[in-house]
Amino acid sequence: MSLKLPKVIGHRGAKSYAPENTVESIRTAAGLGVEWVELDVKLTADNVPIIFHDEELDRTTSGTGLVAATRYEDLRDLDAGSWFGDSFVQCRIPTLEQAIDEILKAGMGLNLEIKPCPGREKETAEVALDYLSRCWDDLDKILISSFQHVSLEAALDLAPDYARGLLIGGLELPENWKNVAEYLDVSTINLGSRMVTKQVAEDVMDFEKPLLVYTVNDPMEAKALQRLGVDGFFSDCPDVIIENLAGGLN
Repeated sequence: MSLKLPKVIGHRGAKSYAPENTVESIRTAAGLGVEWVELDVKLTADNVPIIFHDEELDRTTSGTGLVAATRYEDLRDLDAGSWFGDSFVQCRIPTLEQAIDEILKAGMGLNLEIKPCPGREKETAEVALDYLSRCWDDLDKILISSFQHVSLEAALDLAPDYARGLLIGGLELPENWKNVAEYLDVSTINLGSRMVTKQVAEDVMDFEKPLLVYTVNDPMEAKALQRLGVDGFFSDCPDVIIENLAGGLN
């Protein structure tokens, strides 16, 4: 796999500076000199792939209710920015297509997390990758990740040339993580920062796949994790991490 990962990836765009998972957040990350962004994709009720994290609309939009029960035409014009700040009042929930257009325009790389609503693990991956495979051909700059093994299995079937990242949550590595990673033929292991001990980092290094850690916003934490052998970081304030680790990272 010819994946060219940067050391710092902007989490949901640049989540500290703009409303997460919006075109404005992607633009903000690009303006900060961030090379890659991580975004979440899920499906509306009528199978439109959108960039959105939560199962419900309430936290980050003027809407309410389940994404999976809402048609695209009913969430297209929702305010997805004023919760973050008055200057973002016109932000909208982007479609996958709109987000990809912005990323390609900026020349950035993408870690697309398949974030399916319950029961739509396979379908979300299939719809998202069907679109992505028609417009994204730079294999160096695309990583498909998910906590859901079914979603990664669908990605392996549908777009085997795209690198896959195995997301693992919780506080400790499950015993079967290597078997899962091998079965899904993943290129990266993506762990929560609280999970990463010296032993965990060594185990992943022995597996000979890059270890990416989320979500790291404290430069001192990043430096400590880097000393353990962590290869890359997801950050809400990627510029801060890049700046403080410059020399050690770039």
